[in-house]
Amino acid sequence: MNESTGATMRFHVTEDKEKTLKKDLITIHDALQEKGYNPINQIVGYILSEDPTYITTHQNARNIIRHIDRDELLQILVKSYINGK
Repeated sequence: MNESTGATMRFHVTEDKEKTLKKDLITIHDALQEKGYNPINQIVGYILSEDPTYITTHQNARNIIRHIDRDELLQILVKSYINGK
């Protein structure tokens, strides 16, 4: 809720942006897995801390994740989780 107006703020990611973010997230996941990391733990660590050192430089994954907006990423993750029921 927007404190100044009392209105609920809206957040929306376009379908094209969502497809791009999913592709990028899979690339990051695969790079982490190839290097022997637990991809889920590493991605969660990054989301919580915004510390890019949670992500390997392998396959340019660290650079890719730096260009992803965390709010958009979280929206897609929540949407995918809820729609996966």
